[in-house]
Amino acid sequence: MEMLFNIGIIFVLGSIVGWFSPGFGIPRVVGYLLLGLVIGPGLLGIIPAEFVKHSHLIIDISLSVIAVLVGATLKFSSLDGHHKEVIYITLYQAIGTFIIVAIGFILFANVLKFETTQIVLMSLLLAGIATATAPATPLAIVNELHAKGIFTSTLLAIVALDDVISLMLFSLALTIGTSLVGSGVLEWINIVDATKVLFFSILFGTIAGLINTLLERVFVDSKTMETIATLGLIFLVYSMSNFYALEPLLSAMTMGIVMANTSHNFDLIQEEIDKHLANIIFMLFFIISAMYLQLEALLSVPLIIALYTILRFVGKVSGSYLGAVVSNSSDAIKKYMGIALFPQAGVAIGLALSIQNHPQLESIAPLILNVIIATTFIHELLGPFMTKYALQKSGECTREELKDSLKKRRRFSD
Repeated sequence: MEMLFNIGIIFVLGSIVGWFSPGFGIPRVVGYLLLGLVIGPGLLGIIPAEFVKHSHLIIDISLSVIAVLVGATLKFSSLDGHHKEVIYITLYQAIGTFIIVAIGFILFANVLKFETTQIVLMSLLLAGIATATAPATPLAIVNELHAKGIFTSTLLAIVALDDVISLMLFSLALTIGTSLVGSGVLEWINIVDATKVLFFSILFGTIAGLINTLLERVFVDSKTMETIATLGLIFLVYSMSNFYALEPLLSAMTMGIVMANTSHNFDLIQEEIDKHLANIIFMLFFIISAMYLQLEALLSVPLIIALYTILRFVGKVSGSYLGAVVSNSSDAIKKYMGIALFPQAGVAIGLALSIQNHPQLESIAPLILNVIIATTFIHELLGPFMTKYALQKSGECTREELKDSLKKRRRFSD
């Protein structure tokens, strides 16, 4: 009963914050995170630590739906005509960000004053998380500005593909990290095992997506029942991936990709989820995630927060530029694509939360979660403005559309 009471408090206060945030020019994601921080056990304690400790089911439900919705943004039809640019830029910026963040933290090892094992672990895991981009923020800005053109379509395709690549890089980083902690050396068998996990996670998600597409024939006259069945499959895929030690986020994301590209009715199902469930999912996820934030730990790592933000930005900008050069993209894409990829939120927090489930990483897991939640405030406050700046500089927004956008209430979520 106490659990239900606390959820009720989150719903009421969350709806109030969600209503007022856009009016103050604050992204809803930031409003939810601030609310969770204030009412959580770290500050006012309105929501007790015991609730946060037993909130894994809510987090898992939220992450499973978020992962599918993120995957569903990758439609292969959006790659038509510029698939070369999308693939090259996505790979270069993701791998470039990973390398720059990892090497950057290792170079600052003496300043950060961590043990060798801890700094290597932190470097790998933060580098894997740094590659992720929030797809909802660029999409919201594109809709707000009514932007259309090569730059815009390339941006939306990149942010959709980017999170798939980031999950793979993070999984490899996690495997290397746990291997180093366990035996002190990196063994090739661990890399092979990680590759198998990635393969079977993708295979599992693909099969689930195809099964969901087949269910269209069963629920021909009822989109509501089809939506319920889809949610059931999402929960099954996520939980079974966990049970069989696969990557649940990757399985769910793959399921979303397959459904978006094979189902004739998935747009209707997605509309049902967006209309009745998505806002609740995002609200619960971000509010509860912020309750994991430990203020005393946060105040002790400002340098890590600053380093992560700066190194990630450098990686995104330089990697995107190199990818654009190799793929012979336009000057606008070369100059501004990396800036547009600055936002980061839900997937990054989800990856940071997943680290908490590995007992061998307990010495570094809380620190990483605190850093990612703290930097989410930065990424989601500055990200919309940076994406908007990049789209304006690309020349794909008319003056009238820019004026109209200023009158609209912003609405960001991830």
